[in-house]
Amino acid sequence: MQIIFTNHALFRIEKRGILKEEIIDAIKYPDKTLKKHGLYYYQKRLNRGAIEVCCEKTERIINVVTIYWI
Repeated sequence: MQIIFTNHALFRIEKRGILKEEIIDAIKYPDKTLKKHGLYYYQKRLNRGAIEVCCEKTERIINVVTIYWI
């Protein structure tokens, strides 16, 4: 499955100091997954805190909308 980052997500990644590899890992191996209002939320605990990755998902593409610390 292809993972695409929106411009907003790329800006947030840089601003919040989160690595793309950490985001991809959170999507592939989440600690918790939620679905609200048609969006998927992948939560993952990292050494320095926990992140949540908000995505739109189709059969072949995951579109990363935003990322934040929780």
